[in-house]
Amino acid sequence: MENNFIIDNEYLSAAAIEKKHRLETDPSSRTDHMQYMEGMEAITSDVRSEVMAHFDSYDYTRYTAADVRAALERENCTVEDFKALLSPAAEPFLEEMARRARLETSRHFGNTVYMFTPLYIANYCENYCVYCGFNCYNHIRRMKLDMSQIEHEMKVIADSGMEEILILTGESRAKSDVRYIGEACKLARKYFKNVGLEIYPVNTDEYAYLHSCGADYVTVFQETYDNVKYETLHLMGHKRVWPYRFEAQERALMGGMRGVAFSALLGLSDFRKDALATGLHAYYLQRKYPAAEISLSCPRLRPIINNDKINPLDVGERQLCQVLCAYRIFLPFAGITVSSRESAKFRNGIVRIAATKVSAGVSTGIGDHESKYTGKKAQGEEGDEQFEINDSRSLESMYDDMTQEGLQPVLNDYIDV
Repeated sequence: MENNFIIDNEYLSAAAIEKKHRLETDPSSRTDHMQYMEGMEAITSDVRSEVMAHFDSYDYTRYTAADVRAALERENCTVEDFKALLSPAAEPFLEEMARRARLETSRHFGNTVYMFTPLYIANYCENYCVYCGFNCYNHIRRMKLDMSQIEHEMKVIADSGMEEILILTGESRAKSDVRYIGEACKLARKYFKNVGLEIYPVNTDEYAYLHSCGADYVTVFQETYDNVKYETLHLMGHKRVWPYRFEAQERALMGGMRGVAFSALLGLSDFRKDALATGLHAYYLQRKYPAAEISLSCPRLRPIINNDKINPLDVGERQLCQVLCAYRIFLPFAGITVSSRESAKFRNGIVRIAATKVSAGVSTGIGDHESKYTGKKAQGEEGDEQFEINDSRSLESMYDDMTQEGLQPVLNDYIDV
């Protein structure tokens, strides 16, 4: 792949601008998005074929109110029941779904809600994903924290009381290689009880290395399971390879990670079919790896720097609530995270129904936790954010709000032995 993405905050060259235009207008100029690139590990697994068989055949218009009632009355939700609960026929049953979801949440998680915060350590990216603020053709302030800066950010976060962190990077091996991420994980173990990763997909041996450095779980957004639509949204870079991304969670489990998280970015394609595939992806991997901790989230598109017109397609809060309730009923043991992309009001409500985990004290920028947490000027430069958040509450504020909702906020439930 040509190394013509934005480097060190410089504007695009004429050649890069020409290539960007060609990628956008001429599909034949793009590589095969179903073909693995050099160095990508291909695993033998039937999970992808099982999920996609349901995705391709899912006709949610054929489900009726009777199907939805039957799904809500059944003690154990089947795959067909899950399909009914995601269908338009279930929309009038949202209150009943919420009651059933709340019952399942209370039964398996009590009244607890877990809290964490993300830490973006770099925003360089080699992919051209048309909806993402980090994409290689978007002119933003690029930054990569060094280890002393990472440790400073982690100390600021830990001093707030947070005990779980999610480490994120842009998808650039050149700027954020696996060794760099591993060193960040080692630092994180000094300050946090639980360490998650949301990085570019890697091979099994690399996940094993990151686990040995202290990472507990891996989150991967498939973005959309519609591989035809996926091709039109991911025009360049390793992220363009749809099957390699799909199999990331399984490689992480094969590499020893304790848990994996799944998500589609709702609004990129048909959200009902993407929600179905997300749930089934988690379901089939849970059956294959019964000891794994499984969780889901369902973020919606948010505006990005240089493009504030990016918003979710036909995914309102009622539809989002429907998806979350369906997830809880179908996968009662799974964790469900609702991110700061959503409003404080929505998050306060959904944690009483289906969600079990929320982020707090969130920043999607680089190197700005001190300025946002303490009001002090940051030690150095800051890198631009990936997207606009919708809920900027601090850990303290979020903790108080969850308590007032009658919930028990939990910062950590793991004991190192």
